[in-house]
Amino acid sequence: MRLPRNLHPYLLLRLRLTHHALRQFAASLASSMEIVLLLAGPLLLGMLSVLALPSLHAASLPWPEAAAIVVAQAVATCLPVWLLRKRLLPAPLAAWLRTLPLPISLRWRADAFVAAMLTTPLALAYAVSAGIWLLQSPAWLRPVAAPGMALIVSTCLLSWLLITCMLMLRMRAPRPARRARQQAPGRLAPGKPRWLALFLWRRLFWLPFWRQENVVGIQQSLLLACATAGMLAWLLRVPLVPAPLLALLASASLVLITDRGDKAVREQLLLLRPALAAWPIASTPLIRLACAFSLLPGFAVLIAAAALLQATAPTALQQRVTLVYACTASCALLAIVGLPRLSARARVALVVFAILILTAIGSELWN
Repeated sequence: MRLPRNLHPYLLLRLRLTHHALRQFAASLASSMEIVLLLAGPLLLGMLSVLALPSLHAASLPWPEAAAIVVAQAVATCLPVWLLRKRLLPAPLAAWLRTLPLPISLRWRADAFVAAMLTTPLALAYAVSAGIWLLQSPAWLRPVAAPGMALIVSTCLLSWLLITCMLMLRMRAPRPARRARQQAPGRLAPGKPRWLALFLWRRLFWLPFWRQENVVGIQQSLLLACATAGMLAWLLRVPLVPAPLLALLASASLVLITDRGDKAVREQLLLLRPALAAWPIASTPLIRLACAFSLLPGFAVLIAAAALLQATAPTALQQRVTLVYACTASCALLAIVGLPRLSARARVALVVFAILILTAIGSELWN
């Protein structure tokens, strides 16, 4: 990527750092992208084609609803940047950049330039999606084509502003940590062996996932909410949405929440292994407990789905397709957690195949 030479050195530095971070992220996905494109290529093309649909449809609605749709879509498109903020601006790099004697206006310009760099692929995707809809030219789009294009531009600009604000917040100095309350030293009583693994899991896995810049807790909460909402919409047969699409959303969320949770547990174990090896306790029960808890959200969603079907449609619960879906989903979740030695490409293939198989089975539920 060639950058203009007439920019301020600080702007060039920020753009080069962002470009380097994006290249590193792309290199980390290179081993799995070919599998994703092979198995889910048509799905990705379909998602690209409907990217501009909410903004185009909002042009035919009253302005409060249209504004809500534009804001919601802009926020949704900014989520990947928020998840990648530690790659774009690592904490040591942000701390070093804060020490540079630069004016505030120049720092804001740098954040705006970086946000524009990150928004450019999104704008191109919007342009392709809008071009597809304009070529098809359905009857409902012709009266609102011009306002719809204006809303698409507004969505892109709002995404750019939100990303700029994210970068500005990332560059702010952290708040000083509060002093911990001094507690009187007490006698450390050894816990019971059956509760020791649970105590260590809470201290070594649960609490770190919610502290400082660790987003695992928030990530799993969002995935759990998405899996629950997708399962409810699918099983309650929400109108105007195709059942296979709802089955895809529910199945993908169910598999991804287990995959992301297990990956977070494995990464935390890599950090803890040197300390666990030096402790005079057996670490195997703790590792098994951590892996078992990564399975808990997925199976909780499956159990809640079975209870919902029992309350609303008992006949659907007795169908063979429901039993096949439950067994396949359980085997997929157990395979994701129980096969830690899979390579990165094999793991991606397992996740994608599980999503596709569950979607194919689930789409037959209401047929």
